[in-house]
Amino acid sequence: MQELIRRGRSVVYELSVHLVFVTKYRRRAISDRVREHLKATCTDVCQKMGAELKEFDGEDDHVHLLVSYPPKLAVSRLVNSLKLVSSRLLRKRDFPEVRSKLWGEHFWTPSYFAGSTGGANLETVKRYIQTQRGDNSPRGRR
Repeated sequence: MQELIRRGRSVVYELSVHLVFVTKYRRRAISDRVREHLKATCTDVCQKMGAELKEFDGEDDHVHLLVSYPPKLAVSRLVNSLKLVSSRLLRKRDFPEVRSKLWGEHFWTPSYFAGSTGGANLETVKRYIQTQRGDNSPRGRR
């Protein structure tokens, strides 16, 4: 896998989030061509926000995204942009499979899943922090 560590003017970071978006009413409106359109749109939105879409796929009623993003970008702002722009541009394309399953302006449910991703689990990070003074004895455990 590509290295995720990125650099800014005054920061070195490795931030990524796993996102899941579900169609309104969990309708099965995502065909292969709709999925490809969504992937292209999300790639473009991420790029414009300084983020990078690392992975994208899903089924006919939801999609999964893995996004690497800068520390100045709030996940909620990223999600709002991804859902708003993808829904709007998808509606403009007027795909019959979408039109027949969903009506109105909305494509996604208002909710979403966001999970932080990283190389180490929380216990490993806690142990690392606890042993920083070099005595190799964990401190502060409760």
